[in-house]
Amino acid sequence: MRIVFIGSGNLATHLSLALQAVGEDIAQVFSRTEEHAKELAEKLDCNYTASIDEIEKNADIYIFSVKDDAISGIAATVCKNTSNAVFIHTAGSVPMDIFMDYAQHYGVLYPMQTFSKARHVEFRPIPCFIEGSDEQTRDLIRHLAESISDQVVLADSEKRRKLHLAAVLACNLTNHCYRLAERVLQEEQIDFRLYLPLIDETAKKVSEMSPRDAQTGPMVRYDVNVMNRQLELLPDERTRQIYRLMAESIHEDAK
Repeated sequence: MRIVFIGSGNLATHLSLALQAVGEDIAQVFSRTEEHAKELAEKLDCNYTASIDEIEKNADIYIFSVKDDAISGIAATVCKNTSNAVFIHTAGSVPMDIFMDYAQHYGVLYPMQTFSKARHVEFRPIPCFIEGSDEQTRDLIRHLAESISDQVVLADSEKRRKLHLAAVLACNLTNHCYRLAERVLQEEQIDFRLYLPLIDETAKKVSEMSPRDAQTGPMVRYDVNVMNRQLELLPDERTRQIYRLMAESIHEDAK
């Protein structure tokens, strides 16, 4: 199948390379930033464009991997210029029906993982949540997803919104806590890498027990003396507010 990628960011990069590796024909990359489109196209050895009017019109599949609020505007133009293609977006929180007014065959392929261009990620273990506008389209998206992932799950738009929310809590907020810890350590010129064994063990524990049972530390016990001393060390009120809210939430959940 000939595939055009609409977008050239982190997810588009990893997904396009994974699909190409299993034999799919990535025909073109579109990005409004020509430099970004060219960068990914060179990795894929395919054509690229920064003009929406120059997007190839005879592809079988168009995969949208752009900012959520950009999908509808681009789809209005791209879908109009094609006929029997399948249109797929990769967003966690965007409903499948965003394509409804523009296309006949459409759906979602949402890989639940954090991606960075500079870091290789094995695609096969990544859960991919799919949805399709009709049985034929759903089967096509399932086939596409199963070619690169061992965990393909059917999930409607409402369920996918919850999946994405949980992913933000588990990944993005957790990573920001790493950043807050890094800032504290930087004041004393302590290498954050010393904390990697702690971070690794915390992640490994939740593969064997629930996050609730894995929680330890002064917030579970609600050790006020320890927490007050730690609050005094935090550099700003916003970080102290985060600490207090997390402490209350952890303690209440542990009861």
